[in-house]
Amino acid sequence: MHVLIAPDRFPGLLTAEQVATAIAAGWRRGAPHDSIALVPLSDGGSGFVEAVAAGLAGQLHATVAADPLGRDVPASILLVDEDGTRTAYVESAQVAGLHLLTAEERDPPRTSSFGVGQLLQAAVDLGAARVVVGVGDAGINDAGAGLLSALGAGPAERLARGGLALASTTDADVAGLDAVRARFAAIDLVIACDVDSPLLGLKGTSAVFAEGRGASAEQAQALEHALSHFASAIARARPPATDLLTGAPIRPERAVGSGAGGGIGYALHLLGARAVSGVEAVLHAVGFERLLSVADLVVTADRSLDWDSLGGTVVEVAAVAQTLGIPTIAIPGDSALGRREAILAGLSGVYPVIERAAMIAALLADPAGTLGDRAVRVARTWSPSRR
Repeated sequence: MHVLIAPDRFPGLLTAEQVATAIAAGWRRGAPHDSIALVPLSDGGSGFVEAVAAGLAGQLHATVAADPLGRDVPASILLVDEDGTRTAYVESAQVAGLHLLTAEERDPPRTSSFGVGQLLQAAVDLGAARVVVGVGDAGINDAGAGLLSALGAGPAERLARGGLALASTTDADVAGLDAVRARFAAIDLVIACDVDSPLLGLKGTSAVFAEGRGASAEQAQALEHALSHFASAIARARPPATDLLTGAPIRPERAVGSGAGGGIGYALHLLGARAVSGVEAVLHAVGFERLLSVADLVVTADRSLDWDSLGGTVVEVAAVAQTLGIPTIAIPGDSALGRREAILAGLSGVYPVIERAAMIAALLADPAGTLGDRAVRVARTWSPSRR
């Protein structure tokens, strides 16, 4: 049997490549006669550039940009020539990711996306006519104001001081936005995002994600107010266009994915970007359907499976495999899905590593080993033994 292992990362524990390697090691122990192919994936967050680079013949360019607190960190831009178009793949998590901050440094009211703007400018300077920005795993909550400042939309001392400082934004602070938009008018800008949240509201980036980035409940409310004020200042400085069908104003803060990456998606929408699923972008880049053509079984994984993750990597992988009649099983860290929900998600089986509470400590202590051990038992269930 030919097994295609296509997992996402276990945030805080393992990269997607480490997850794939651990599952493969366990599968080989349980079914040594099977052939295995590894395809680590990403939803647009951490590991996005690495996942895309594995499937495309391109060149990685090393650079340096500011992290959420303004410290220089290394980053890479993948350049690929596709059908005569130079495409750059950029990963916002490399410079704005939560993993770059210690627990004490996680402070959404003051962290900034300035470094993402530096990466975007570097990609354009390398001659890219198309830029795909992976957006996810953010440690910031500033509506992409820092990003816009890095590109020249306004002064850093006003826009790159974190989300809370945006409560005092004036129209003059974003006076350079039209000039930045003009520079990017000829660039095909794509947001490969991990969520489709809007910028504001009960499902917006502050309400849903700010506390997970280190904000208190009170700070999350203050950030919602500050980002709303910033969006209003943007609307006054540059009145929104009108939808030709409905006559209603097109509000970028309501656009799909505008809340991704702490609002980095919003800033990119202001520059004329369009949003796509980060998982779909990676699956297309690695040629997933071609890889499926020789597979008998797909094994995917994520740290947790629940209703909130049903638009993520596991379900996207299962959906593509299902079109070709190939069964997909998942080995997540933990799962809250019942059998009916799993079937509706296109999964032929879900085998969480944490089967009981006592196993939580084992997964945290040795994530790769525990995941591999679970894969051994799953392989013996799914792979017919060779006589």
